[in-house]
Amino acid sequence: MSRNAKINTLLLLLVAALAVLPLALGLGEGKEEPFAGADAQAEAAITELKPDYEPWFSPLYEPPSGEVESALFALQAALGAGVLAYYFGVRKGRRQGLAQAERQPATAQATAPATAPEA
Repeated sequence: MSRNAKINTLLLLLVAALAVLPLALGLGEGKEEPFAGADAQAEAAITELKPDYEPWFSPLYEPPSGEVESALFALQAALGAGVLAYYFGVRKGRRQGLAQAERQPATAQATAPATAPEA
C-alpha cells in the first residue's frame, strides 16, 4: 500500500470516527434532541426570550415531515459534492492535458526521423 493510500485510509477512518462516536456515546446537551439543527435551537431561544414574537415571513415550502426535509437536505449536499467533484476533476484533467501537451512535442521531435533538406 502506498503512502498516499495509507494517509487517505487513516483520514477516512478519522472522519468516520468523528461522525459515529458522538452518536454512539450519546454525547450532546442532554436534551430530547441533542443534535437538533441551529434553526430549531434559535427558534426555541427566541420563543423563550420573547413568546409573542411574530416572524417576518414564512418559508416558501414547508416539507410534510422531518424525513422529507432530511432527504432534501441530503440531496442538496449530494448535488453540491457532485459539482465540486466535477470542478476539481476538470481542473486536474486540464492540468494533466497541459503537462502531456508540453511533453509530447519534445518526445515527437526526438523520435522523428531526420529528413534531408530540400534543395
